[in-house]
Amino acid sequence: MRDTTLNTIAVVIFGVTMASLLGPIVHLSPAVVAVFAAVGLGVFSLDQLGLGGRIGDILMDAVAWAAPEHRQRVLHHEAGHFLAAVLLDIPIEAYTLNTWEAWKQGIPGQGGVVFGPTDLAALAGLTPQSIDRYCQVWMAGIAAEQMIYGDAQGGSNDTAALTLFWQTLGRSPAEAPLKQRWAALQAKTLLDRHRAAYDALVIAMGDRASVADCCALIEAHRTPLETA
Repeated sequence: MRDTTLNTIAVVIFGVTMASLLGPIVHLSPAVVAVFAAVGLGVFSLDQLGLGGRIGDILMDAVAWAAPEHRQRVLHHEAGHFLAAVLLDIPIEAYTLNTWEAWKQGIPGQGGVVFGPTDLAALAGLTPQSIDRYCQVWMAGIAAEQMIYGDAQGGSNDTAALTLFWQTLGRSPAEAPLKQRWAALQAKTLLDRHRAAYDALVIAMGDRASVADCCALIEAHRTPLETA
């Protein structure tokens, strides 16, 4: 069961419990508590059966998004993916910074940088050099957090994607952690080398600049060696 599913259940149970405990104190009718429970469970069922847990994702994300540190971590994490993709010539289709933005744009999951191709079977036909580039982009979010904060709190989906990709290639699952560490180190070196572009990109993405404008900004901040 997904973490957001468990969190949604916890929220519903907590709400019903608090309503039951506080109801007599504030003269809240038991009928209201029953309606609250029915509505909560109904929304939960609809979310799980029809929407794939998106409402739960949005609610939990909204709670986390209220914390400025969380917003900044997400922003810096996704900027790492974006910058690495552009520098390594991997096309970017879109980006979002939270689940609500992803839902509005019709992007599955909890948001992030969408770079293509996303089909693992298509990626399996890439050259070894291209495979290394994709691995670096996957790990660039973690590398960005480590560069800015000294540790990484996000990135579980990224490591899972790289591990699945590695298995799709027919490689041993035991090799995946080694590839992750190598790719994270390479990505951090890349971000360090282009720190001016990264810092400018963080501001632009925070303002929700378009993909085209973000790419142009990165090009404007490339080092002379890169633009030569």
